[in-house]
Amino acid sequence: MTDTSLPDSMSGWLRRIEAMHPAEIELGLDRLHGVATRLAVAHFSVPVITVAGTNGKGSTLRLMTAVAERQGRKVCLYTSPHLHVFNERVRLPEGLASDAQLCAAFAQVEQARAEVPLTYFEFTTLAALWLFKASGADLILLEVGLGGRLDAVNIVEPDVSVVTSVGLDHQDWLGDTREAIAGEKCGIGRPAKPLVFGEMDWPDNLVSLAATLGAIPVFAGRDFHVQGDALFLTGGRQLPLPASVRLGADNLATACQALALAGVECGEADVMAVAELGLFGRCEQQYIDGVSCWFDVGHNLPAVQRFVQQLPPCAGTRHLVFGMMVDKPIDAVIGLFYGMTAQWHLAAPQIPRAAPTARLRTSLPDTAQYQEYASVAAATRAALDAACDEDQVIIFGSFYTVAEARALVQ
Repeated sequence: MTDTSLPDSMSGWLRRIEAMHPAEIELGLDRLHGVATRLAVAHFSVPVITVAGTNGKGSTLRLMTAVAERQGRKVCLYTSPHLHVFNERVRLPEGLASDAQLCAAFAQVEQARAEVPLTYFEFTTLAALWLFKASGADLILLEVGLGGRLDAVNIVEPDVSVVTSVGLDHQDWLGDTREAIAGEKCGIGRPAKPLVFGEMDWPDNLVSLAATLGAIPVFAGRDFHVQGDALFLTGGRQLPLPASVRLGADNLATACQALALAGVECGEADVMAVAELGLFGRCEQQYIDGVSCWFDVGHNLPAVQRFVQQLPPCAGTRHLVFGMMVDKPIDAVIGLFYGMTAQWHLAAPQIPRAAPTARLRTSLPDTAQYQEYASVAAATRAALDAACDEDQVIIFGSFYTVAEARALVQ
């Protein structure tokens, strides 16, 4: 019998899923095992690469997808969060999942879960996996939401596990040292399967973590690396690198190494073809009203440091549209811009965890020029109106800040 109480639209389903569980996050896999078994989504007959990491996940997955598709692979890609519409999270070989496909998947998860309470992320992850199972794909790429060991994505058995980097973020959930956080993120590793670590600076316990898991360690700086204008992979493979890689030579090295371990070889032409690939909200430039605008979703200190290092020189004023979550390192992030000719445009994204502008203001130096706004959209509009030809408008601090700004200008 059809359950006529089920929603018949994406907006209806997403409202229902959001209201289903009292917590936004509840790490742990015990509740998921039965539901995943009923949906038959824990094991795939094609290679699966699961990617965790403090920073670099999205860029690495973007590069892996592009290389694999150049090699003729049919790829499914799961990422989070989205910037504008939920469908961005679930990419099938033919493109983003449609509203109809997602609604059908939500109905399947609803039936399979019975009375098991699921968080928004758990429910939607299971829906994505159900779509991937029937997609005809021959490669599945999965981005971990938070941590790794207890994340819903870790319900799937991967053939290759990737940890792009380990930094201090989400300490309330993952621990307050790099070693503790590495323990959570490396928890996506599996016995006798490759565990790729993409950062040259290893946490002190990285080797022992791989040994405890029984995983095959494949670590940047030892087993693969970038040196000068070449990329060196395991097995003695060497590929030339272009002068610059927009999403980072380190991320490209990790992507190529992980793909090779999953049976997808990256060639010289692939490397050259993907070097100029970009990604929404990752050091992304647009010209808007004749002004150079930069968007970056980085929301922890290492991510914002990397973004600042990538910014080109500015002959005029940098108009900084800034909004960040209250639990992030606001003081340290603002400190990265000391000494610049800058005008701050402070705003709180429309989410309860956003830091109010009064909190952002307290971290500014006494000499800072700033203005507070009721919304990110208002701050962005004011920055664009104030900017001259030689200025830059820089929108940063969180996914939510970038999403609200892009909604104004797209």
